[in-house]
Amino acid sequence: MHELESSILDKINVWLNGSYDLDTKNEIKSLLDSGSTTELIDSFYRDLEFGTGGLRGTMGPGTNRINKYTIGSASQGLSNFLLKKYPGEKISVAIAHDSRNNSDYFARITADVFSANGIKVYFFKELRPTPELSFAIRQLGCKSGVMITASHNPKEYNGYKAYGSDGGQFTSPDDKLVMDEVSKISSVDLVKFDRIEANIELLDDKIDHLYLEKIKELSVSQDAISRQKDLKIVYSPIHGTGITLVPAALKHFGFTNLTLVEEQSIPDGNFPTVIYPNPEEKEALTLALAKAKEIDADLVLATDPDADRVGIAVKNNEGEFILLNGNQTGSLLINYLLTAWEQKGKLTGNEYIVSTVVTTKLVEEIAKSKKVSFYETLTGFKWIGALITALDGKKTFIAGGEESYGYLVGDLVRDKDAVISCAFIAEMTAFYKDKGSSLYEAMLNMYQEYGFYKEKLVSITKKGKTGAEEIKALMERFRTNTPKSLGGSKVVCLKDYELGKEIDLNTSYEKNLDYPKSDVLQFITADGSIISARPSGTEPKIKFYCSVKTDLPNKNEFSAKEHLLDEKIDLIMKDLAV
Repeated sequence: MHELESSILDKINVWLNGSYDLDTKNEIKSLLDSGSTTELIDSFYRDLEFGTGGLRGTMGPGTNRINKYTIGSASQGLSNFLLKKYPGEKISVAIAHDSRNNSDYFARITADVFSANGIKVYFFKELRPTPELSFAIRQLGCKSGVMITASHNPKEYNGYKAYGSDGGQFTSPDDKLVMDEVSKISSVDLVKFDRIEANIELLDDKIDHLYLEKIKELSVSQDAISRQKDLKIVYSPIHGTGITLVPAALKHFGFTNLTLVEEQSIPDGNFPTVIYPNPEEKEALTLALAKAKEIDADLVLATDPDADRVGIAVKNNEGEFILLNGNQTGSLLINYLLTAWEQKGKLTGNEYIVSTVVTTKLVEEIAKSKKVSFYETLTGFKWIGALITALDGKKTFIAGGEESYGYLVGDLVRDKDAVISCAFIAEMTAFYKDKGSSLYEAMLNMYQEYGFYKEKLVSITKKGKTGAEEIKALMERFRTNTPKSLGGSKVVCLKDYELGKEIDLNTSYEKNLDYPKSDVLQFITADGSIISARPSGTEPKIKFYCSVKTDLPNKNEFSAKEHLLDEKIDLIMKDLAV
């Protein structure tokens, strides 16, 4: 065992000799006995960081793993924060969980700790989507909420999403205050695990019904739906929580012809039919696409395990099903909503939409053309949610979205919402079909009108301690050695969101960026290409977002123009040398 550093051995001994259950101790002993040094290092080399969104990691024993004790410590820290922030007040929290292995167990542990701290718990007794938790926090007047989920990560993962009283994930200054309280839990003996049953109330389906009613009130094109109610929709929850509410939401909107992907409709934390339960991956939609082809569907919808992201597929002009990426779906959705609002005479000049700094600029172009205010936030839906809260009562939020397949219509929640998004993507499809157009045709028309924007996300995975160091070194290299050109075009601007600076590389003129600090670098070229580099906050990855554009004077040129843009993206990635 000489390969283990003394600091890691010290942590291991704390777990072997401390107030931890026998199963946990036996797991650690088994790893020691089998000489699983790498696994032990990864499990104990650091404390799993409670970030601004909570926790996410691999399940197992250890300080760098998701388990009863890291979940308990997070809950104790959050409890301490709430008790300090709201002294003398009645404090309540809402707790929900997804379909992952151990999610129900971790949700109960979370409820135990809150209840033991004298905090009232509203507990979803069955799995429910993340956005419904956000909705429930606001409806029930809670001060906080927790969702046990690891979103679309592989099956080995789980996580803990923490929310504030507005139903959004914590932002400054509360995010740092929560993190500070969690970091103060230096020993498992500081965690109150003894459940107080009287402080826990199980939620029935009243929240479900209220949520669905409120979603229906947002609908803009009920007339088109009534004429296209038999639209053929294929839906897969990919073994997740979407099955609890997406079919009900579609039915509530008036759609009568829904086909479920039965093999993926039963919640299962092993996600047996997919490699990754991620609707961004084509492989995850294989069964849904087969079903769509079989019944000649109009639309394919698939949601991730906690139903905050949705992937879609539509038929092209050759009758083949193609997947749309997050930027395409988001642009289509916002273009539809602004068009429908305009046609209904609902645009008053006080409305706004939001996207993030790594999302397609096409959204901004659409907003400008409709004279609707446009806002841009940092990556992560919590920033969109915070903006909605800040503008509440002042301006009307229509919709927002980000490239990672997350969208929100209306201000019922403060997080991305695949339940609402599925209903509105179906409504959008009905709207265009009612006019004799497919969603694919609507996309081509959008590109003709506003410009053909093409985006690609390239993710590079680097696991463990060495991976984290490599990602840090990569970002440092790009900071100190800004590429001179990318994709054959000179880099003319550097935006460093960590330093809060935008630098004109032609003149060296600097100006401040009006954003909170974030480890994101953005290179802008002379021809308008935008390349962003960003370490993931939830996965061991560094992500590169490439956005290129051209015009589309004729729809017949779409394939040729797309090929040119794809080649350009490939050249950019080659120039980055990653």
